[in-house]
Amino acid sequence: LIASVLGPALDNFLNLATIIGLETIVECHTRNEVTAALDSLAQNIMVSNYDRIAQCYHPEQAVKLAGMFPGSGGPIVTIAGGDVHDVEQMKKLLAVGYDGVVIGKAAMGSTRAPEFIRAVRDRTLLPAEFSQWGLDDVEFDLDGNVMPGPKKGVPGPDDKDSFQ
Repeated sequence: LIASVLGPALDNFLNLATIIGLETIVECHTRNEVTAALDSLAQNIMVSNYDRIAQCYHPEQAVKLAGMFPGSGGPIVTIAGGDVHDVEQMKKLLAVGYDGVVIGKAAMGSTRAPEFIRAVRDRTLLPAEFSQWGLDDVEFDLDGNVMPGPKKGVPGPDDKDSFQ
């Protein structure tokens, strides 16, 4: 559901979708749209860098609005998207608190798709709360225990001695 298109009808559309058993994602671009989605009790919110009204991208919009949501992995699932074209942008959006990132054109039919896939599969990305603590080289298991990371002593696909 696109908040800028639905305007004041957003609440009604969310209610109708819930009644018929649909799970929705509310796409927002502005602070007011995010507030409307939160006020309507949206469970899944995507903040887009793309302004559908002006038909242009604002590359830092999702970063600017990241602080509007309660904690990562909480009752509201938040994703960011819109012209995310490299791994560093993706990591930045995850670091500011988004639960996921829509990468779209960066992976769909792109020669850089394997780069994105490797970055996500390479290691478990830390929750936003820990992203600035200097733990980038520490690997955790599902129970939160420190473990050796996948890069330590494990051959990669580019290692000429492996995958023969």
